[in-house]
Amino acid sequence: MGSASDSRHFTYRERRRLLWRAVMRPLVLVAVCLGAYFFLPWTAIDELSVPGLLVGGLIVILVVAAWQLQRIVVSEAPVLQGVEALAVILPMYLLGFSATYMLISERYPEFFSESLTRMGALYFSLSVFSTVGFGDIAAVSDPARAIVSVQMVGNMILIGAGVRLVVAVVGWSSRRRR
Repeated sequence: MGSASDSRHFTYRERRRLLWRAVMRPLVLVAVCLGAYFFLPWTAIDELSVPGLLVGGLIVILVVAAWQLQRIVVSEAPVLQGVEALAVILPMYLLGFSATYMLISERYPEFFSESLTRMGALYFSLSVFSTVGFGDIAAVSDPARAIVSVQMVGNMILIGAGVRLVVAVVGWSSRRRR
């Protein structure tokens, strides 16, 4: 599964092109998603239910993950595409939870120990994901704790099964190409 076996048949120029694309595509996508997260004027979920928002976000992540796995299967450099897949899925997952926390905090400020700004929600989502949990922001209501618990379980699934699945698909695709 090494990248050397993926790039062995490519010229130096082709390897550089593949590497450039594998770095730039996720960077651009993440930059666009961060721009949308921080600058678009969405600030209310009055017409959406919190569970609906959470389920909708998780469906988007599953669709993006399936799309990325399909891209690994057909890629000329599956290892690079696998890295790119993880570089796309993880930020979208974290931004999805961040948006959920921020919108919930807007509607139900009593759900968290403090009102969450967009940066505060991203920070909280990252601290939950990394299991650091500084304690400066906390879910203080049962509905908020339930959503944080969903993220915690999702974290374990993403890190355990998700990464393993990407690695397995990369391995399968690499072996198929040989």
